[in-house]
Parts: sequence; C-alpha cells; structure tokens
Amino acid sequence: MKIVVIGGTGLIGSKLVEKLGQRGHEAVAASPRSGVNAVTGEGLAAALAGAAAVVDVSNAPSWEPAAVLDFFERSSQNLVAAEAAAGVNHHVVLSIVGTDRSPDIPYFRAKLAQETLVKSSGIPHTIVRATQFFEFLSGIAEAGATGDKIVVPSALFQPIAADDVVERLAEVATREPGNDTIDIAGPDKAPFNEFVARRLKASGDRRLVVGDPSARYFGAPIDDTSLVPTGQAQLGKTSFEAWLARS
Repeated sequence: MKIVVIGGTGLIGSKLVEKLGQRGHEAVAASPRSGVNAVTGEGLAAALAGAAAVVDVSNAPSWEPAAVLDFFERSSQNLVAAEAAAGVNHHVVLSIVGTDRSPDIPYFRAKLAQETLVKSSGIPHTIVRATQFFEFLSGIAEAGATGDKIVVPSALFQPIAADDVVERLAEVATREPGNDTIDIAGPDKAPFNEFVARRLKASGDRRLVVGDPSARYFGAPIDDTSLVPTGQAQLGKTSFEAWLARS
C-alpha cells in the first residue's frame, strides 16, 4: 500500500515513514526537501500517483497568525485537489486536542481551519488530534524563562510520546477511513508545571518551576479544559516516567 506522508522529514513524519516501511508499506516522505511543496503544489501530482492514503503531519515554518493560517489553508486546499485527481481514498490529518476550545491561540485557529477544509473536501478522512509531545517540553519551558526561574501555566496537561503518536497514525492510515475525529493523549494527567519541573529535573536543570494560573500558552490564557481531552480519548502506552528514564 502506497502512503504519502506530507511533512515526512520532520519529527513525526520521519518516524512514521520508518514505521510504515517496517510494516511492508510503500511510505513516501514528501516535503520541500524532497521536492514536494503542498503550499505551492509543486511535486504533489507525481508524489500522490498511485497512493491509497495521505497522512499530513506538516508544520508551518512561521507561527505568525496570518502566516500560519495561510500555510494550512493553502496546503490543505492543494492536497485535497491533488488527492481527488489521483484517486486517493483516505486523507489523515494530525491535529491538536483543543483546537476548537482555544480560539485565542493562532496556531489552534489555523489547525481548526485545516480540519474544516478536509471535512468539507469530499475526500474520506480521519482527523487525529494529539496532545502536546513530551519531546517539546524543554522548548516550552524555555519560553517561560524569567531570570533564574521558569513560569508556566498550572492548567491540566496530558502530553504524549511522539512514538505513541506515530503508532496511532500508522494504524489509522492503514485502515478504512471513518470520516471521524480521534483524540489521543498520554496516560498521565497533571498540572502543566509538574510535567515541566520533572523534565527539567531529569535533565539536571535546577531552575525553579512556578505554576501560574494566569501564565499564557503561546500567548493565550488556558484552563483545565484547554489542552486535555474532554471526552473519550485513546491513551498512549508510554508513561512520562518511562520516557524520562530513556531520554
């Protein structure tokens, strides 16, 4: 089965291409690096020829509000048009848990616009909404650095290992499309600041981590329902403790 992974050279994409290949599928890593640009449409027709499914795990190069919205709208419009021409029968999107509950976060608004375009395209689809990845916690912590301490939100958080996201995407991409939305999250839920404190401690960083209810997440206020599944969700197998131990 030929499966094209848009954004196939990034963190999730490269892991997904490898996983699908291990399972006997023809996995194609499509990105500007390989001559495929979903935003301009360059290389899409050739890459999608003969593909049964497309998995879009691409990420915008700029998170400026107008730029990120333009990226996901244009890339999704080009993708669904190319898929229709190529006869692709499953479009899988990696999105974010809470896209519809945090409109003040520009990236979330852009991902919601992407979801809307895919749903209205007529291409059979599955949307996989994931919580934040363990792998990005250090970077998030640095965004909250203030002198010798880290100030982050205290809202509930339920991050997931990238490998668990990849496992779920591989399963979804190789099954029949359900025209549905699936939430996935890590097995552990706790205040945001507790995850950050444990990550810094494990890496030998002694800075104090402060949980502040008014601290912002990518410039927007959040609460206990913003970043965690509020309904049924499929949980990853990797605990935060296990991930820290091997990281």
